[in-house]
Amino acid sequence: MKKSMSILAVLALGAGLLSGCGGSDEGSSEGGQTTPDGKVKLTAIMTKHPLTQEFSKMEWLQKVEEKAGVEIEWQEVSADWGQKKGALLAGGDIPDLIIGPNAITDADYAQFPGLFEDMTPLIAADAPNVQKMFDEKPETKAIATQLDGKIYGLPKYQRFWPETTTRQFINKQWLENLGLKEPTNWDELYDVLVAFKEKDANGNGDANDEIPMDFAPSGTGGFGAFMPTVLLGSQGITLTDNSGQGYFVEDGQVKNFFTDERYKDLVAFLHKCYAAGLINTEVFTQDYTKYQSVARGNGDTAAVGFTWGWEVTDRVGNTLAPQYESLAPLKENAGSSDQLSWTYDYNSLNYGVNMVSLASTSKNKDAAMKFINELYDPTVSMQVLFGSIGTNIEDKGDGSYAVLPPEDAAMDPGTWKWTTTWADNGPMYIADSLKLELGTDMQSVGAQTEPLKAALDGIDKEKDVLPSMFIKYSVEDNNTMTLNNTAMLSLTMSKWAEWITKGGVEEQWNEYVGNVQKTGIDKNIEIIQKYYDEYVSTH
Repeated sequence: MKKSMSILAVLALGAGLLSGCGGSDEGSSEGGQTTPDGKVKLTAIMTKHPLTQEFSKMEWLQKVEEKAGVEIEWQEVSADWGQKKGALLAGGDIPDLIIGPNAITDADYAQFPGLFEDMTPLIAADAPNVQKMFDEKPETKAIATQLDGKIYGLPKYQRFWPETTTRQFINKQWLENLGLKEPTNWDELYDVLVAFKEKDANGNGDANDEIPMDFAPSGTGGFGAFMPTVLLGSQGITLTDNSGQGYFVEDGQVKNFFTDERYKDLVAFLHKCYAAGLINTEVFTQDYTKYQSVARGNGDTAAVGFTWGWEVTDRVGNTLAPQYESLAPLKENAGSSDQLSWTYDYNSLNYGVNMVSLASTSKNKDAAMKFINELYDPTVSMQVLFGSIGTNIEDKGDGSYAVLPPEDAAMDPGTWKWTTTWADNGPMYIADSLKLELGTDMQSVGAQTEPLKAALDGIDKEKDVLPSMFIKYSVEDNNTMTLNNTAMLSLTMSKWAEWITKGGVEEQWNEYVGNVQKTGIDKNIEIIQKYYDEYVSTH
């Protein structure tokens, strides 16, 4: 009964999206509908960040629609896209445009043939900015092109980002208050966290309001940034683009950490921390917005001692940022000889896959492509990423630009960006020739990455980085891996949460590994290995 209710709920979500988009009935009559002033009506869905404001407030977006001669009815989705997408695609009546980082995957193109338009001829006719990106950055065309030579989704290039998404931060003021040194391994980290919990580390007279460790919510679809899986680098595992589904490469061999003994050791350590009250008790129930707000503390009283994030002001806010410092990768233990590593994310940070897709059923393909083309104008792309000229970006009048600080001095630049524009979730081409002075947060990211530099420099980019973004799989292999990964993540992600909160990883490990193998993980590793070897041999 519960399963039936869940299915009905998902279908209802999909029906809501379909009615909101208009589909082929509203705004999709023969030749397409227009507004009284002659603009072409389009429908679109975008997967946006939870912080991002309504699109109607984005001045740059209104100007882009105006220049392209379109009026777009937007569906803005910031949660549960995986469930909503399934019902939407199965229904077959999709909006003109679907936008967002990998909102539609290569596997979706394979599973729903004919639902999306091959944009190749439209690019040649209506999208000179996209063609220029392909010409100047040929790798972007490679990312976009399927094995059959067709282009169903367009990528992005945002140029300025460093080698990793995740930095780890520790409250140095708490360390000083308690006379402690920076931890260098897991054992020392545990001892520091215990002290944070028991000794009123923030000095406000309340020994029970400190959260020693907090990390980003993981959900059921795999791992992302700002999660303790980066500690696998303590054992020599190099994650690539966060290795959300567990796959990584070690000395040229494709593996999956969900069945790796080193992952078991990490989970056991995290359970030890959780059982001792050292991890936020809401770590598996809070959403990302709550994760961010908790770390902002109360005034100048910090709440979190050790955590992961993009940049310190983005993680804990302007007021508390001076209390924190970026911490180098930790050894597993004092005697560990493993080569320290980290998550290598340069490709996923600076490139994006399938950022925008076009429905084959759209009655307004030319108009839709003209809108897409405007997004890839470098000056517009700059605003997609950082916000509108005037409020977020200064036009210096000499062909150069500068990212402005937030209008609200109490707001950090990262939150300002994600609040006011599409930011990293948008299609864009930040050309190498664009002259743009970055904001203080992006300038400081480099300094905060310094403690990780030795580990990042030590990564063998040829043998220990999985170039997932640049590999295209056949329809058959895509379908096989999708089915297997769905079954695998259903098991592994529930165990991740269960084992950290309740324990049992050591006792259940062998049975668990056997069950994971039954999901087809070994077949997926075999498939990825084949394509990885082919990629390495030709690049």
